[in-house]
Amino acid sequence: MTLAEYGGLQSSMALGETEDGKFISPFHDIPLYPRTDEDQDVPAKKPKSYLSKNIFNMVVEVPRWTNAKMEIATKEPLNPIKQDIKKGKLRYVSNIFPHKGYIWNYGALPQTWEDPNHKDKDMKCCGDNDPIDVCEIGSKVCSRGEVIQVKPLGVLALIDEGEMDWKIIAINIEDPEADKFNDIDDVKKYKPGYLEATVEWLKTYKVPDGKPENQFGFNGQLKDQAFAIEIIKETHEFWQNMVRKKTDCGDIVCKNVLVNDSPFCCGEEAAAAIVQAAPLPGKSDPVSPEVNVWHFIKK
Repeated sequence: MTLAEYGGLQSSMALGETEDGKFISPFHDIPLYPRTDEDQDVPAKKPKSYLSKNIFNMVVEVPRWTNAKMEIATKEPLNPIKQDIKKGKLRYVSNIFPHKGYIWNYGALPQTWEDPNHKDKDMKCCGDNDPIDVCEIGSKVCSRGEVIQVKPLGVLALIDEGEMDWKIIAINIEDPEADKFNDIDDVKKYKPGYLEATVEWLKTYKVPDGKPENQFGFNGQLKDQAFAIEIIKETHEFWQNMVRKKTDCGDIVCKNVLVNDSPFCCGEEAAAAIVQAAPLPGKSDPVSPEVNVWHFIKK
């Protein structure tokens, strides 16, 4: 499959759909590593360009400045991107002054998994059972469901209600300034205040819901690109073990269309049948008025 076929993931669809009309899982079927025409010509024994450049695919779940808490539904067939529901209500993140909604394009790296049975050697916490999260800091406001290629710059060790919830800091490689950003210190240099705002946002975003502030490993200090790459590789390995039934997937739905050596792989017709069997869209709920409410937290 070429990148063009992944780049057309439709934000209007509940399930991932490529430009040529095939239904796929945004979690399992979009490759972690982008594939280029150049890579098709590289002999198998030579390193491929996308590996050497540390570039990865990212699935955008939440465009910057929006509030709806959208995420890959890991426990549903073909893992659609859906708005989270809690206590029967659609979830929105609060506006905590001076931040409006999410302050980055927020999403996930496909084919990664924070294994809830794996205890991190540094944090002593187990994974949160989701793909690894990404905060993309480029200038473009992306679309929900869009697949972009990103360069990781660092990582923040968020501990969310006792679970390990890594946050990769990355930049879209199509950003006009992408070449200036190659490690976490470049963010401090060229976007002063952004990392501090990121830590503050992640620490306090649940406070308006009556929950305590989130905690961080490494005293809230961001680790560098090399550390982030190792975390990505580790979570990719966890995902590989899961979709090949080498580890227990629990309630994660691993059905996929393109991972040929996975026992969960199904045909295109079976994937289309899943979509056709899905309930028809009902009447849209009005956007909650809480989206326009501002919260002020004493520091």
